[in-house]
Amino acid sequence: MPLISVDGACLAFGHVALLDHASLQLDAGERVALIGRNGTGKSSLLRAIAGQAALDDGQIWRASGLRIAYVPQEPDFDLARSVFDVVADGLGDVAAVLKTYHAALHEVTENATEAAMAELERAQHAVDAADAWRFSQRVDAMLERIGLNGDARVDTLSGGGIKRVALARAMVGEPDLLLLDEPTNHLDLDGILWLESLIQGFAGAVMLITHDRVFLDNVSTRIVELDRGALASFEGGFAEYQRRKAEQLDAEATANARFDKLLAQEEVWIRKGIEARRTRNEGRVRRLEALRRERSARRDRLGNVSLAVDRGELSGKMVAELDGVSKSYAGKTVVRDFSTRILRGDRIGIVGPNGAGKTTLLKLILGEIEADAGTVRRGTRQQVAYFDQLRAQLDPEAALTEVISPGSEYVQIGSERKHVIGYLGDFLFAPQRARSPVKSLSGGERNRLLLARLFAQPANVLVLDEPTNDLDIETLDLLEALLTDYAGTLFLVSHDRAFLDNTVTQVIAAEGDGEWREYAGGYADWQRVRQERQAAEARQGKAGAKEKPRAAAPSGGKKLSFNEKRELDALPDRITALEVEEARLYAQLADPALYQKPPEAAAELKARLDAVSAQMAEAMARWEVLEAQAGD
Repeated sequence: MPLISVDGACLAFGHVALLDHASLQLDAGERVALIGRNGTGKSSLLRAIAGQAALDDGQIWRASGLRIAYVPQEPDFDLARSVFDVVADGLGDVAAVLKTYHAALHEVTENATEAAMAELERAQHAVDAADAWRFSQRVDAMLERIGLNGDARVDTLSGGGIKRVALARAMVGEPDLLLLDEPTNHLDLDGILWLESLIQGFAGAVMLITHDRVFLDNVSTRIVELDRGALASFEGGFAEYQRRKAEQLDAEATANARFDKLLAQEEVWIRKGIEARRTRNEGRVRRLEALRRERSARRDRLGNVSLAVDRGELSGKMVAELDGVSKSYAGKTVVRDFSTRILRGDRIGIVGPNGAGKTTLLKLILGEIEADAGTVRRGTRQQVAYFDQLRAQLDPEAALTEVISPGSEYVQIGSERKHVIGYLGDFLFAPQRARSPVKSLSGGERNRLLLARLFAQPANVLVLDEPTNDLDIETLDLLEALLTDYAGTLFLVSHDRAFLDNTVTQVIAAEGDGEWREYAGGYADWQRVRQERQAAEARQGKAGAKEKPRAAAPSGGKKLSFNEKRELDALPDRITALEVEEARLYAQLADPALYQKPPEAAAELKARLDAVSAQMAEAMARWEVLEAQAGD
């Protein structure tokens, strides 16, 4: 049963048609991902469906009694209010009754006067009359689900916390249709996984805008692309969309080439003059005019961003060496006794929840702040280019050309000298916008401008702090390709799992309480190793619990037998051999050449790795038991 039907939708800003007679149907229970280039009109379409914006032409039909909840990119509520009050807004009219009751309850808690008690009693009667207790319980359940204190003020929360409040506000009213505009922005990895489970368990329909490819694959049942004013639907996941889209673009390119060839032939003919009967030639002239009009109306696909970065001179072989480094703020330790050695060419992803200290760790590595304890040695000849997730480097009043090349009309990229307007064109900024101020750009365009500025300077150390926010999927693919070919040292802070997997070879992850640990590989490798370690620790704990009565036996109990002593002596070498084999298996699984072979090869290696991990956990547990027994 359809919930929403969009028919012949037209919407334009200036001379650009964002929606050009576009049509769409959304059925109950669907989870649709809306994708497309930055600035193509995705958010405008979502607002129109939500009833918060009007179309220039066309119709949007909504099912009778349809309840729609819309979560924009940025919060559209007062941040100075409590979390409970903001979430309760999602209940509609009942929210006012609940807010009055909670205000009266707070007043009694602060000042239990007779007047305050009377006001609380009146509020309780109003709640009873509106049957608002049931709705209050729904708000409390939602707050427990998002893990936030209802009495906290929203403006004291992190960006991820505010996003959780916005999502809870939308879902507490149990809408039939949930509209989400870039819901993963500001969420950390744990928050994104939480949101995935929330959407997967949601009973209603969902339409969301996202550029997170893993998130898109995990939550969507259909992909709808907005391209040059038209909406195209693709069943299945992102991989299937890519395949079908490539076929579609090939067919379009072939048809356009055929059309252009015919047009060129007719243009040659018209310049040669009329050579046949007048009526026949007039018909051909009219056909040529029609071809010209059709070509003029054809909207060519927007070109790709052209990315290139000048590595500059080589840095020293060692980029940074940290030995026992610790750093605290306001009594909270964010880095505790961390040691690492980073060499030229390393590609490091730094991951962890919001507030874990990722930026602090980066600044320690780069020498921007001093450690409280431990030592930091930095290499030589380092040229650092820094991408700031808050875009603090951009002056909102400055023109785009001044941001890229202050006081000059040219940009030097390696050995090539480019005009600044042409360079901006490489990043899809039209010449007429080159003199526009930064404040006129969208979030995705600002990210592109910051990347343009970043790559305009030579750098042998790239630091990218959340570069993927607001970037469209095609620009993400191109940025990945650039970083893959980059020969310098890369530091990447990101919550985009696919982006991490495709660009980094090493992960430094927050383990909690200021602890950081290094892992080989990308996000998926980090998750796999962490899960295996947790499973091994759980098995080890069970083994220790089973052996506990023996270990706790009083002095003078059973000592090690001859065979047990031999076993204990041999265990360290056995554990070392298993560790070496485990490292070798990880290296083989990380080799891209493996995945060019039949899938059975990778499956056999994975099975052997699981067996080695289990044997190592058993050996460690047995070693601890024998050590404890020998010490009695």
